[in-house]
Formats: sequence, C-alpha cells, structure tokens
Amino acid sequence: MRLTQYTDYALRVLIYVGLKTELATIAEIAQAYGISRNHLVKIVHNLGSLGYLQTLRGKYGGLRLAKPAREINIGTVVRTLEEDLCLVECFDPHATGRCCIEPACVLRHALEGALEAFFQELDRYSLADLLVLDRNLAKLLALPPPARSRVSPDPES
Repeated sequence: MRLTQYTDYALRVLIYVGLKTELATIAEIAQAYGISRNHLVKIVHNLGSLGYLQTLRGKYGGLRLAKPAREINIGTVVRTLEEDLCLVECFDPHATGRCCIEPACVLRHALEGALEAFFQELDRYSLADLLVLDRNLAKLLALPPPARSRVSPDPES
C-alpha cells in the first residue's frame, strides 16, 4: 500500500505543529519540509475542518493542535484522509470489470488481511507517540530543541 502525497503531507503538518511550542504557520511548515505552500493551504484547511487543527487568523495568527496529541490516532487520520483504500480492483464495489477468478480467489483475502494489519499497526500510535523524540527531529525541522527529552503531547502545555 502506498499513502497519497496528501496524507503524507497532512501527517507531516501534524508532526510539525505538534512539535511547536508556539503557533506554527503554513509558510514555515512549507519551508521546513520543502513543500509547496499551495499544497499545504488545502491540507491545513481540511485538517482544521476535521478537528485536528485550530487555525487562528490575523497578524498574530497561526496553527495549533485542536486537541491533545494523545487523542489524535494515526490510523484514524490515515483512514479519514485516504480516499481510495482499494488495493486491487476486486476491493472496489463500483468496479465495472470483474476478475474471472474472484469467486475462488485467495489473494483477495490475503490482501484484505494485509490492509487490516496495516491499520491495526497504525491504530497503535497517537500523534503524541510520534512526538517522543530526541533533539534530532526538532533540529531537522529547524525548530528550537524541546526543553525536555519528550515533547508534551498536549496543545495546552
């Protein structure tokens, strides 16, 4: 399975915002990751409407997590953002052509199990788990190093 670029960027936005001790901006996220600002505008808007980010407008505006990082489940985020989880044609109920071996196919069941295992693994992680770090992650994103060896998972902290 391959995640879309959209989901990849959305997860990166959540990580960046989760690491920031003050408000983040789309411009600084774009610069930190080398991602187009235009791509991020749509992603940030969507993450805001889904309740993951709080966006504040104005001169002193920016982004912050809308809820504690420990309440943002990575599996749920990926399921929500990925539009097409059909690994193969037979997963798609709207597919026009049906595979001739579908009634006896074991591959479909193997792929269904693999997809389920993929999401079971992602479900084990919250955003807070991704923010447990040494100082290297903050350094790579050009953020000030965390005061402690573990970044607080709560936006209020």
